[in-house]
Amino acid sequence: MEILLIRHGETDWNRARRMQGHIDIPLNNEGLRQAKALGAALASEKLDAIYTSDLQRAKLTAQAVADIHQMPLIIDEQLRERCYGVFEGLKYREVAEQFPDEFALWQARDLHARFPAGEREAETLHDFHQRSVNAVTTIVKNNPANRMLILTHGGVLDCLYREAMGMPVDAKREFGIINAAINRLHWDGKKYTILQWADATHLEGNGLDEIDRTHPAA
Repeated sequence: MEILLIRHGETDWNRARRMQGHIDIPLNNEGLRQAKALGAALASEKLDAIYTSDLQRAKLTAQAVADIHQMPLIIDEQLRERCYGVFEGLKYREVAEQFPDEFALWQARDLHARFPAGEREAETLHDFHQRSVNAVTTIVKNNPANRMLILTHGGVLDCLYREAMGMPVDAKREFGIINAAINRLHWDGKKYTILQWADATHLEGNGLDEIDRTHPAA
């Protein structure tokens, strides 16, 4: 099975380096353009199913593809970004200023650090990784599709890349996670392999990655 695993289009909070997590932020104008470009790039692809996170930045991106293929979206909240607790809504520099000890653990990709709760309880990196991999694996195991699209968030892409590459969860990120870029994985029934990663040619060079890759994607 081939999986097109795609991060949502750009939001204003991505551009400002403000933590989104579970906060439901819409696409900005650039993100809407990226979603349209993604839909055009995938117009000739044979897709058997389209899954998406329930957050609107993912759903709006997925809808641009679904409209072209005249397919329904299958909503799965397990495809959400990591929940960062009280960090959500803050810019990265504000997290560093207000929560210096927790910020250091975040930078270090500490597996078991649980940041202070905000409106929601934060997830540890370990728990988020398990949730993300389990969510995608549950989808592919329960779907007979030959090729499916899963529209999700940067953190989920990070987890699946590491799973496919056998890369430690707490290792520094050195690979790209670009808004609305095309990433292809193969699932053989037991494991993932990467076929293509961070193809942003359809975005005309305007795909946004995190400025500082020591921070998780949003």
